[in-house]
Amino acid sequence: MIRNTFSVLDGVGEKIERRLWRRGIVTWDDFLEEETIPFISRQRKARADEHIKKLDIALCNPVVLARHIDRKEHWRAFEIFRDDAVGLDIETNGRPYDNGGYVTVVGLYDGRQYKCLVRGRDLTEENLIAALCPYKYLITFYGAVFDIPFLRKCYQSLKIEVPHYDICLESKRLGLKGGFKYFEKCFGINRDDDIAGMDGYDAVKLWQTYRRGNRSSLDTLIKYNREDTVNLLAIGQEIYGQLKKSTGIEEYINA
Repeated sequence: MIRNTFSVLDGVGEKIERRLWRRGIVTWDDFLEEETIPFISRQRKARADEHIKKLDIALCNPVVLARHIDRKEHWRAFEIFRDDAVGLDIETNGRPYDNGGYVTVVGLYDGRQYKCLVRGRDLTEENLIAALCPYKYLITFYGAVFDIPFLRKCYQSLKIEVPHYDICLESKRLGLKGGFKYFEKCFGINRDDDIAGMDGYDAVKLWQTYRRGNRSSLDTLIKYNREDTVNLLAIGQEIYGQLKKSTGIEEYINA
């Protein structure tokens, strides 16, 4: 989808993007091959050509790509980076950072392996940075508003510079509203009975129980986080498909 995207160019919105597609200019290469485009001035076309060339190179460097496109367009790079993406979800002690809040668990899942970092065990700034280092694309649910800002406050050296696909924020474009569990139900994703119906408040209580010496509570908390984290990729795939369809690009790709 990202190579079909022209809304990343200055002065190009979704309406002009569709006009380009209707004209048969479906990919970046198509755009570059056109000497002139009637509804784009020569000067704007020249600037757009240079920008597209930079973006094409940046597909090999996700940090650079993230700097060149608005965050609201990051979802369009999902297909390119799917195999190098990681879903991230955190649990906290339920308090704001400036009032004694801290991260209790960080879950990471890349489609192959789930990794869990736990406070007091292996959750350190160094370990978190190392765990995120291999990945080129980040997937969260409301993470742009909660998870990532909270992590940055707790771990000052942490930098999240790769493209970030926030399922919660992008799904609103489709008119979808609801929490993560709502999306699981929509896509037929079920949880084991012992954690079905649990929410963030339950996760806080499990941490408190663990702190009082109940080790099994931590096992349950990790299982809860694992389900949240693993399901991010499945739901992200579904929402991406709907977002892509909503742009109308499939009509021109399959023409």
